[in-house]
Order: sequence, then structure tokens, then C-alpha cells
Amino acid sequence: MADAVRIDATVAARGLDLAVGIPEGRTVAVVGPNGAGKSSLIELIAGGLLPDTGTVSLRGRELSSPKRAVPMHQRPFGHLEQRALLFPHLSVLDNVAFGPRARGVSKQAARQRARAELEAVGLAGLAGRRPSQLSGGQAQRVALARALAIDPEVVLLDEPFAALDATVTPELRRLLRARLRGLTALLVTHDFLDVVALADHAVELDRGSVVGEGPVEAMAQSPATEFLAGFVGLNLLRGEALDGELALGGGVAVAGLAEGDLPDGEARAVFPPTAVSVFRAAPHGSPRNELPAVVEGIEDRWPVQRVTLNVAGQRLAADLTPGAVRELGLARGDHVVAVLKATQVSLHRG
Repeated sequence: MADAVRIDATVAARGLDLAVGIPEGRTVAVVGPNGAGKSSLIELIAGGLLPDTGTVSLRGRELSSPKRAVPMHQRPFGHLEQRALLFPHLSVLDNVAFGPRARGVSKQAARQRARAELEAVGLAGLAGRRPSQLSGGQAQRVALARALAIDPEVVLLDEPFAALDATVTPELRRLLRARLRGLTALLVTHDFLDVVALADHAVELDRGSVVGEGPVEAMAQSPATEFLAGFVGLNLLRGEALDGELALGGGVAVAGLAEGDLPDGEARAVFPPTAVSVFRAAPHGSPRNELPAVVEGIEDRWPVQRVTLNVAGQRLAADLTPGAVRELGLARGDHVVAVLKATQVSLHRG
């Protein structure tokens, strides 16, 4: 599938060296740790940041280079940020009509389009209100209507739910998913639920560069980095594949399931925290996946408690019931045995 937007650019001051595209008609989620370059990528596309080398292009048309750039207001992008940033002196209707008006549409036609967009986000009855009379969720709906009223070629979503109450976010996700259908969009988020609800493709950034990309389902099921594993809520252990198992060192190995042949060499094991049980001593039965561990911390995550363990120098998480933690009497520094359900451990090369 062809890229609608293509970024091949560097920005020395931000430590950026990017080579990434946004496929036509897809929603691409951009994830990564703080400082990875997510917001800088949005700025590059929007035009607020110019490259030192390389280009940013839209369907083959150059938008930015070191020598020239299309001004931000002339780029056919809709932009939805953390905060609605509505014009306080304008009504809801005129806030949404502002974009079409700025692009030369008549006042009557712009207002007609604004009413249609407000109807689509369920706020037609609030057209005459001022932004100060809106709730946070209502204001963000208006901001979405405003972003789409200009018929954007690309929609840029910069953590659109980060400033909202958690009670209104699920409905806004559903609304945004419906409104983005068929459009090209880039979503920057720190929330895995945003990714699975809105995106079909994901790009992982770290230290200003792309370190992984692919379909959301594939990225979530077999994360290749510690950040991505934590982001999707899985454990990741690295080691050497030997005879179909993952050797972690010190005689510790993990058995699991591989989709195909697992050649000897660098490999990783991925599994959920719910696949980990903790014992004071090794239980009776098969010794496979009984891993000596040290407790590093215990955190309340209702309805479970997250126990962080150190296994062969690597960290993994176990989700236990509060009753199990009390019965074991776990404390930081305790030596325990982590038992993994081999049927829930997936092994991957690399």
C-alpha cells in the first residue's frame, strides 16, 4: 500500500533520524518511551519543525526540506491535540466553521458543513454555546468536528484523550473510530487501549528512530523490545535458543511454544503476568519453567497485586491475588521460585 505521508528526515537538535511512512487510508499509532521523538514526528509532519536533512512529503509532493516548507496553515491536515483549544469568543458552530471559512468557503456553506459535523459528533443541540459552557468531553468532540470540517487529507492525533476524564474516554474512542474510517491518520498515544481501538498499524520509536513497525496485532502478540512488552502488558525475556528452549544463562531455561522451527541463536520469550505463579520452594512435578527469582517489588493493581521479580538478571511481572501474596508473606529481597505455564509462553527468534 502506498504511503500518503512519507518522512525521511533528520533533526540534529532533537536527535531525530526518521524513515517512516503513513499508508493511505490507515490509522498508524506511534508509541515509544518519553523522549523517543513522538511529538517531534507530529511537529515535522504539521510543519512546526523543519528537517536539517531530508524531506517530508504528501503523496509525493514535498512539504518540508531544509530549504523550503509549505506553511502550517496551508497543509491539508486536521489536528486534534490533548486540549480542545477552541476560540473562546466564538460559538461552537463558528468554531467548527472557522476552518472552512479560512479556506475561502462562504459563511453560509461553512456553517452548513459545521452543523453536519456537529450532528456527526452528537452535539448539534449545542451549536449556540460558547466553549466555556462545555464539559471537557464536549469540547473535545467540538475539536474533532472542527478538525474534520476541512476535509483533511491526513488527521494528526496527539494524545487526544490525555486531558479527559476516564469516564468519557471510551465513548470518545468509539466516536473517533467511526469518524476516522477510511481516512489517513497518525495517532500518538501512551495508552495501549487507544492503539487497539483506533489503529491497524503501529510504529515504535526510540531515541529518535524507528525501532519496529507492523500490524497492531503482530506487534502486540510478539513485542521485540522491553518498552513494547510493558506497553502491551506482557513479559519479555531474552536469551539464546538451544534445542527448542530459551536459555537465560546460569543454567536457567524457559520452555514454550514456537510458531515454527526455532533455530539456535538469539531469541525471546513472551508471556502474560497471569501465566506466572510464585512459590517459596519448587513445587512437585516437572522441573520445566521453574525459575529461581528474587522479589524486587509489590504493587497494588486491583483486583491483583503485581509482583516484580528478577530472573537471571531480567525483570518479569507476576499478577497474583492479594490473598496469595499474603499467604506467601512476600517481601522485597525474598528468594522464590517463579513457575511459568509453558503453554502460555511463546518463543520467537531475535
